[in-house]
Amino acid sequence: MPVYKAPVEDTLFVLYDVLNMENYGNLPGFSDAPRDLVEAVLNEGAKLCEEVLQPLNVVGDTIGCHRNDDGSVTTPPGFKAAYEQYREGGWLALSADPDYGGQGLPVVLNAAIGEFLSSSNLAWAMYPGLTQGAMAALHVHANDEIKRTYLPKMASGVWTGTMNLTEPHCGTDLGLLRTKAVPQGDGSYKISGQKIFISAGEHDMSENIVHLVLARIEGAPAGTKGISLFVVPKFLPDADGNAGSRNPVSCGKIEEKMGIHGNSTCVMNYDEATGWLVGQENKGLPAMFVMMNEARLSVGLQGLSQSEVAYQNAVTYAKDRLQGRSLSGPKAPDKPADPIIVHPDVRRTLMTMRAVNEAGRALVLWTALQADVHHRSEDAAEKQKADDHMGLMTPVVKGVLTDLGFDNAVKAQQLYGGHGYINEWGMGQFVRDARITMIYEGANGIQALDLVGRKLGANGGRAVMSFFGEVGAFCSQNKDDAALAPFIGSLSKGLKDLQAATMWFMQNAMAKPDNAGAGSTPYMHLFGLVAMGYMWAKMAKAANLKLANGANGTEERMNAKLGVARFFFEQMMPETAAHLARITAGADSMMALPADAF
Repeated sequence: MPVYKAPVEDTLFVLYDVLNMENYGNLPGFSDAPRDLVEAVLNEGAKLCEEVLQPLNVVGDTIGCHRNDDGSVTTPPGFKAAYEQYREGGWLALSADPDYGGQGLPVVLNAAIGEFLSSSNLAWAMYPGLTQGAMAALHVHANDEIKRTYLPKMASGVWTGTMNLTEPHCGTDLGLLRTKAVPQGDGSYKISGQKIFISAGEHDMSENIVHLVLARIEGAPAGTKGISLFVVPKFLPDADGNAGSRNPVSCGKIEEKMGIHGNSTCVMNYDEATGWLVGQENKGLPAMFVMMNEARLSVGLQGLSQSEVAYQNAVTYAKDRLQGRSLSGPKAPDKPADPIIVHPDVRRTLMTMRAVNEAGRALVLWTALQADVHHRSEDAAEKQKADDHMGLMTPVVKGVLTDLGFDNAVKAQQLYGGHGYINEWGMGQFVRDARITMIYEGANGIQALDLVGRKLGANGGRAVMSFFGEVGAFCSQNKDDAALAPFIGSLSKGLKDLQAATMWFMQNAMAKPDNAGAGSTPYMHLFGLVAMGYMWAKMAKAANLKLANGANGTEERMNAKLGVARFFFEQMMPETAAHLARITAGADSMMALPADAF
């Protein structure tokens, strides 16, 4: 049976020793979150995840969701009770606006809890996760009446939320969608159409489900310029704001999926269901992209979460499993064989996973902290820089951490040998659950194209130049630090490779766009390595500082941190050169064969 322990200590190290969270006390919400409160929240969240949600992970996978004859959906045993415990604890409201029943605490704290939730039970965590994304979109774009009607109920967890984009013929190209909206003259619309792949589309865990639906108003322009966003509840709010009469929106079927069986992924049918416009007519995509960007960062976190829980179980197995003898002589002479953790290739596997997890955690929390700055700061320059950072890092966090998260789940399964292929050990679920993170909320190839095609050139390259400047300045400021010298040298080399790749695109992609398409995925991973390398360099500096100041009982953890940092820079960062070579090779060989030759 798999196990999970939330990485509270490492999260606190990142928040306070690396990101210096205490320096943000001038921002609203941060003064309400002193370190002792943050520690208490993280520890209580860890307890919920370890004791309540993690034991339900296998239950959700083996039993799944069931669609009843009346179209309702029953979630796996224990899911509803766990959600009620989560709701009563006020977890959904953690970083929500206090004007609508939220606690107003920092987004970065919510992101940390989000990792724990997804590691313990990814399928379950999607229910509140989607609700938070829907709340964000309504908060930014809905009118006051819609906010008053829906946000308090969603912040309390009494109502949950979804996002409805995809149709049977329409995935990434949303300009093809056919769901229609007919105005009724009273401010409402009748929504008709079918949506597929709708996570948490129907379930028994909340009193109402608030669907955010993309549709086309009759007579709207073709393509993406004619898409509007609507709020379409399962039950129409009554005069008192509670769930009233049934709206004609229903679950046609539950998708049979490879993983995340505990989440009800539905085909949703809208048969002249009543909905209300969110934001302006034909401006639905910008409104939905508030939720999409929230979701993409959350999905990157999901990739990290599956890597973390797979790593934890692989470590336990590697310490217990006896097989063969160490190449340098027996390490457990009193036993018939040594534990497999003595073997270098097993260490390579574990160190690779750990290096990604700890850097990925820092990268996610750094980006979540920028979300706080963007939303809460009154300084225009700070807000702009934070917004630039999020726009640039969203495809990197989503694409890189989910690619590597799946790879690491497979690595953990491989480490188990034959047992990894047997269901009772749980590794297969991590692999299957991690796989979807590379696909939904924009497949990773799309994330790479977004990074290269949109984000690099946005605002004259302002965001990427800011990132280059920040990493370059860190390298310059620490180049004479003997303890950091090996890390700084490797990071500087990686940064130069990334800058060279960026310049190559500038010189070769405009005239020949296929060069951008051919190099986009290697570029995304090159960028990810440099971003994680920057996090590792900052973590190494923080670890050295703690050791120099006495470490206060953390010597073992800080020395381990430095050991993993050394591994990352020696064994993983050199891949930047390979990615650069792939990028600068261009598209010619990739596009040479006619389609019929495949």
